[in-house]
Amino acid sequence: MSLDGATGTVRTAAAAVFGDRVERAASYVELLATHGVERGLIGPREVERLWDRHVLNSAVIGEQIPQGASVVDVGSGAGLPGVPLAIARPDLAIVLLEPMARRIDWLAEVAEKLELPITIVRGRAEERSVREQLGGADVVTARAVAPLARLAGWCLPLVRPEGRLVALKGASAGEEISRDRDAVRRAGGADPELAECGKAVLEVPSTVVMIRRLPSKPPRFRGKRS
Repeated sequence: MSLDGATGTVRTAAAAVFGDRVERAASYVELLATHGVERGLIGPREVERLWDRHVLNSAVIGEQIPQGASVVDVGSGAGLPGVPLAIARPDLAIVLLEPMARRIDWLAEVAEKLELPITIVRGRAEERSVREQLGGADVVTARAVAPLARLAGWCLPLVRPEGRLVALKGASAGEEISRDRDAVRRAGGADPELAECGKAVLEVPSTVVMIRRLPSKPPRFRGKRS
């Protein structure tokens, strides 16, 4: 799964997205295509689509992440989108959050082999200990984790006020926004925004839903009656 066998479109996109770190991205694709499949992290049918559907699709969401931001990738699994982001954007401070031990082992191996300075934490976003440890992130990312309402409830507590949740979604993202808008507000989020990432380099851009975390309202002061 090196770039030698990729289409010209993929090679061009990979060079644009990863720059001089493109070989590191190719090494990650090779790991996914071999050990990732063997360990059940990636389906065999996905191997031919690793570059465009998974790795580039994940990396381009960096368009929506500020320079030098702290990022928590919730439910990182095989490392998507966190690992491609770490390769494409070495300026980011990235934490991969994953509850399953065998996936934690995989992520640790990937980080070591690719020499990525990422932090790996075992746990779930909804756990109090995780919120205490990782809360206050500039950005929280998630890919194929949960419907928007549940995702907002899990992830927004990890985001600092005025930070944002950036969720990779599919073609039904607009329907999710319409259905779950009220639940997002109850979770402390502003109205979700829909965006496409990678339009300049990908044949099929990545669809993301962005939710800004609203500042907490100060408690009302109730003076004593005279």
